[in-house]
Amino acid sequence: MIQTKTELTLEEFFALPEGEGDITYELIDNQAVPKMSPKKFHSRLTRSLIKILEQWGEERGEIGVEWAVKLTRLGRDWVPVPDLLYVSYERLSPDWNQDEACPVVPELVIEIISPEQTFAHLAAKARNYLDAKVLRVWVVDTRARSITVFYPDAAPQTYLGDTLLKDPLFDGLEFSAEQLFQMAKIPPKTAVETASAQTNSADAE
Repeated sequence: MIQTKTELTLEEFFALPEGEGDITYELIDNQAVPKMSPKKFHSRLTRSLIKILEQWGEERGEIGVEWAVKLTRLGRDWVPVPDLLYVSYERLSPDWNQDEACPVVPELVIEIISPEQTFAHLAAKARNYLDAKVLRVWVVDTRARSITVFYPDAAPQTYLGDTLLKDPLFDGLEFSAEQLFQMAKIPPKTAVETASAQTNSADAE
């Protein structure tokens, strides 16, 4: 665990030594906060989403995995580390080749709910992303086998089963939540567990 003073500037945060093991830190309210380490299903979903996005947009932009991004939150520097992000070459030139945090606001951020997290927690984070001018946020819920899309100018929409996730912002990208979970080989929950998870997601929205 990195020990820091109470308040960190953006420059001080990036100057911190790397965390121990696989610990990744985010800058939140001027403090270095450890991000939860992914588990098996989380890792599988990440790999499957990478395949889907690369098949669609490898020539359109950069697809980042746990790539820190420089944003602002409540008037302060904020450096979240989303599970995945997509930023088009229109926003970030393909010639930009620095080993640094993403310097521009991405079009898409994806967060996968870990077992220790709740939908409400990630929904709040999604709204912070939108306030920082991210255009779309996907929250993937393993328990509910769902993908909830957050928009800056509309209510969130949750995709379940075979309903295709389509968005004019990402022309040509189409897939369903069930396709994703099957590709990731995530076993289905029992009917009771699934209904409970879906109810919790709806309550949080």
